[in-house]
Amino acid sequence: MHQLSSLDAQFLDAETSTTSTHVGVLSVLGPTAPGGGLTVQDLRTLAEGRLHLVGPLRWRLQEVPLGLDRPYWVDSEFLDLGYHIREVALTGPGTDEQLAEQISVLSARPLNRNRPLWECYLVNGLTGGRQAIYTKVHPAVIDGLTAAQALAVLMDTTPRPRTVPHRLSDEQYQAAGALGMLGNSAWHLALLPARLMWSSLRLAPHLPELARTLTVPGADLLGTLARRLTPRAWRWSADEPTAEALTPPGTPFTGPATAHRRFAFTSLPLGEVEAVRTAMGFTVDDVVTALCTTVLRRWLIDHDALPDTAMAAAMPIAGRTDAQFAAAGHRLSLLPIALPINESDPARRLQKVHTSLTAAPQRFRAAPATLVRDFGAALPRALRGLLSRTPLRTLTMPTPPVNLIISHAAGPARPLYAAGIEVTGNFPVSAVSDVAGGITIAAMSYGRHLDIGIIACRNLVPDVWDVTGQLHQALSELTACTRNVRYLRPRRPPESR
Repeated sequence: MHQLSSLDAQFLDAETSTTSTHVGVLSVLGPTAPGGGLTVQDLRTLAEGRLHLVGPLRWRLQEVPLGLDRPYWVDSEFLDLGYHIREVALTGPGTDEQLAEQISVLSARPLNRNRPLWECYLVNGLTGGRQAIYTKVHPAVIDGLTAAQALAVLMDTTPRPRTVPHRLSDEQYQAAGALGMLGNSAWHLALLPARLMWSSLRLAPHLPELARTLTVPGADLLGTLARRLTPRAWRWSADEPTAEALTPPGTPFTGPATAHRRFAFTSLPLGEVEAVRTAMGFTVDDVVTALCTTVLRRWLIDHDALPDTAMAAAMPIAGRTDAQFAAAGHRLSLLPIALPINESDPARRLQKVHTSLTAAPQRFRAAPATLVRDFGAALPRALRGLLSRTPLRTLTMPTPPVNLIISHAAGPARPLYAAGIEVTGNFPVSAVSDVAGGITIAAMSYGRHLDIGIIACRNLVPDVWDVTGQLHQALSELTACTRNVRYLRPRRPPESR
């Protein structure tokens, strides 16, 4: 038997009637000859011969009696591909907007916890004879950054599907006995006081910063009391990181999210993104984050809601290695970054984004939200589940209180094929929550383009296609800045030339 990690359990506990934490990928397939498209049975046959390469997709949850401890993963004796792989069809004309609306509906549905936590949908009826495959999976199984790797396992790099030897994974988890689970729970409960003491000591110096991030009534008073009651002697030594925690300002998409979603997607030429990176001496992460900052700035200006301070965002990073890919759990972390939406000059905005991303690791180590997650992990699972349904759910959420999440991952550089049909686009479909903001922007490189998916709470950001459309204009703006790049870079002293 194998028990879920604390972070995986927190992803489960974070789900509510309005928040699902699963992530996914929308793969658009190129046009085929009439009658030559992919059928749902083709997709099931393909998956049946390859799912053994991705062991976590066979696992299901086994709860501990009375919810005393974290659940366990066990292998499913029978995997019902008729349930996990289904098909839907768009009504005419089958535009990208209709496809996005269908993905919005499918994404809003929670995964069934009595089955392995993933689903796959074949979408028919797109314009030009195209099809699409939407795959969603819970981050407790596979995090968003390695979901693309799992997708690549199920696809091919040539039009001819490869033959995969059928061999079961060495890691198979049998159902756990009730006595064994209760014995482990008793041991964990015995260690609980020590874990809570250690987490509390680490968290105490950051109580003033934490209070400022709460949106419940009386948060300001709580912050004032925390500053007065927290002894300076509790501060760590001078070699501890001193980066200030980010406080998310109020925005129209920072509010209670509903269960309804709105999704939009687009592609940018990766060559143009890399040209900006090369000309201005930054990274692709810098450029992508600056593009997101620009479109958010314009959206906030259009809605007369531009804050006076930088927005707080979080960027996922994963520490899983290839050897760890098939193992349970993941090492997902979220770097807190500042988005300079109040900077009007695009070149300076990019420079400030670079500075923020450079300082992100230090800010991550100093962020109180990171320690809050550690504190939440030390709590008994039953108590975490109770807190997750209260205004203090930030104590158990796996993400810090931010305005939104922005992610960028490197995807396959070569074209992929599904049963011989080329994949023309791979668009990430992320998650939305109350704590992590009502909008999430995810980008993934594929071939020679950058595929971007934006998902939002339908009530908070109903015009998500406007945000997507402005990405192209934002890239053109940065491209224009490269013409004056010699004036943007700091000049070297004469003696150093």
